[in-house]
Amino acid sequence: MDDLQLLREMRRDIGSAPQATLARGREKVMAKVAPASSFVARTDKHAKGASSPIRFRRRVLIASAAAALLVGGIVVADVVRPTGPGATAEAAEILNNAAAATIQTSDLAVGPGQYLKVETKAVYSSSVSRADGTTVSWLDTTGGQVYVPADMSGEWVWNREPRVPTTFFGEGSRAEAQRQEASMSEEGSAGPQLEGILRGKAGGFYDSPQQIMGTPLLEAIRTLPREPRQLLDLIYEKTEGQGPSPESEALSTIASSLRTGIIPADLRAAMYKAAALIPGVVVADKQATLDGRQGVALGVYWGEGKFRDDIIVDPTTGLMIGERMIYLVAEGGIPANTASSWTSVKTSVVDAAP
Repeated sequence: MDDLQLLREMRRDIGSAPQATLARGREKVMAKVAPASSFVARTDKHAKGASSPIRFRRRVLIASAAAALLVGGIVVADVVRPTGPGATAEAAEILNNAAAATIQTSDLAVGPGQYLKVETKAVYSSSVSRADGTTVSWLDTTGGQVYVPADMSGEWVWNREPRVPTTFFGEGSRAEAQRQEASMSEEGSAGPQLEGILRGKAGGFYDSPQQIMGTPLLEAIRTLPREPRQLLDLIYEKTEGQGPSPESEALSTIASSLRTGIIPADLRAAMYKAAALIPGVVVADKQATLDGRQGVALGVYWGEGKFRDDIIVDPTTGLMIGERMIYLVAEGGIPANTASSWTSVKTSVVDAAP
């Protein structure tokens, strides 16, 4: 599961999202109601994910079985599978070109004793609804490095970095952020380890195996369809009723899968081609910058056009740079045209793990 899901599972003070964050909460998960008149909602769109450390967004797709405890409040949106013509011609061309590029770009070779290092940086939004009816919001920054051995069934290592408030919106948001961090630190001292070095066989951190669409991660990598239409149909089937729309959830499912950093080239290519079949996918930004890297953002609008989910790819290599969720209107103290959550991912080969 992703950082947000882990926080919700291990820290029970998180309340149902206020309307601002319900933008995402309506499509995603609603947490337990917190006491008194104040409640905090900490979101990671990327959520849309798995016991995996890799931001795994808000997505149920790469989620461990423990995540089922968190999704009782999922709102069923449209359960009818889209049957439209797919992405716009421009978006489809970029995605299909990315698919071709990823086949031509060799996967990183991890030799005996070496590790694939999957490094992520993430920003998530938090909101507090106060007794006077106002809502204040801020952004937290976190990150981490996952070390995947050459034999992926072996022991993985995850260096989890702390989640730190970094960007504040509106009067009182900094004070609220500090109060919430202090409260969660006190609670966390008696709970599971939420930062530092963690280890898990085949990435099963917190004794919770990683999954893609309900299938163990490594098995999913072997067995998921490589034919784009079959793959997209399976994604619709596995995510039916989740998210703000089938299209948004399908794109986020693909992004969450790619964010693991271990999807092989043939499956990455199939995922890009499947994304090209999703109705409503558009080119949102041809020069999107995420964590200092530039690529093309392809997105799906939802919430009557108030929000957009993006996947950002490097068209020359076919690698995913990251994903983000954009507030196109001001809500809950978060200004318009703000990335309320995003995650970047980089991979490299190293000779040792912590």
